Parts: sequence; C-alpha cells; structure tokens
Amino acid sequence: MNDEHLRYPIGKFAPQDNYTAQERVSALERLGAFPEQLERAVQALSSEKLNTPYRDGGWTARQVVHHLADSHTHAYIRLKWTLTEDAPLIKAYHQQQWAETPEVDADPGLSVNLLKALHPKLVALFSALSPEQFKREFVHPEGGKRYSVDRLLALYAWHGEHHLEHLHIIARK
Repeated sequence: MNDEHLRYPIGKFAPQDNYTAQERVSALERLGAFPEQLERAVQALSSEKLNTPYRDGGWTARQVVHHLADSHTHAYIRLKWTLTEDAPLIKAYHQQQWAETPEVDADPGLSVNLLKALHPKLVALFSALSPEQFKREFVHPEGGKRYSVDRLLALYAWHGEHHLEHLHIIARK
C-alpha cells in the first residue's frame, strides 16, 4: 500500500454542494452505527497493536481512538454553535498536539465510551433539524471558509469510517 492509500484508505472526503434527505438519512445511520463498530475494532486489537501506527509517521491505534473522541466532541459543539449563533467563528484545535496529551496513553475504552454516549445525542440533534437548519453555516478560522451543517454531517460520517479503516489496517499488520 502506498502512503496516500494509508493516509486515506477510503478516499479523501468529497464534499457536495447540496445533500438530499436520503443522503442525510444515510449519514445519520452511519453516525449511529459507528460507536459499536469502533468498539468491536478496538476489542480486536492487542496491547501491542494499540501502540502500532497505521503508517510510518502516523498515529497509533490508541491515538486514533482518542482523536475520534476529541474530534467528534468538537463536531457536536460546532453544531450547537451553528444552530444557536449566526455564522459563528468556530475554534480550531491542533490535532497533532491533542494526539500527544497525556491521557492518550490511557485505555482507549475511555474514548469509546465517550463516543457511545455522544453519538446518540449527536444523531438525535441532527435528526431533529429542518432542511433550513442544514443550510446554516459556521466559519472555520483557517482560511475563513463557511461550512454548512449538511457538510458537517457528511464529514463526520466519513471521518469515523476513515479512521475505522486505519484501525483495520493495524489489525491486519
């Protein structure tokens, strides 16, 4: 496998200009199923595999799992800001530095449990939105680009699957 395939084993996220109601339903189903899929993937990894990176210079399985909790928590907060403020400027974070904070050495089950609690709430919130609310936007500080709630939903459905495949790569090593 080449480095690009290891970085993006399911391909890069490909945002659309618009999303249909059926595409939203599909993304919500994927978001809802993700925590259990993650839990199964983590349970299949030995201690040694949890400390194995998915590629040279990449994160270990442990870091990937903790990153998922950090990132999806940000998604939830970004969604709440976007629904309650007009085009809020969100806070970015340094993912690499977050992947190196001390709790990342802890049991990845902590992050799996956080996601098992967070995702039902995230799915419930997304599920309750009107078509107009999916068009609401936030502003990302890196470049000042505006992103819709629709795109946020699609991105995080992809994001979980993207990193889940990283864990599968490690399991096959």
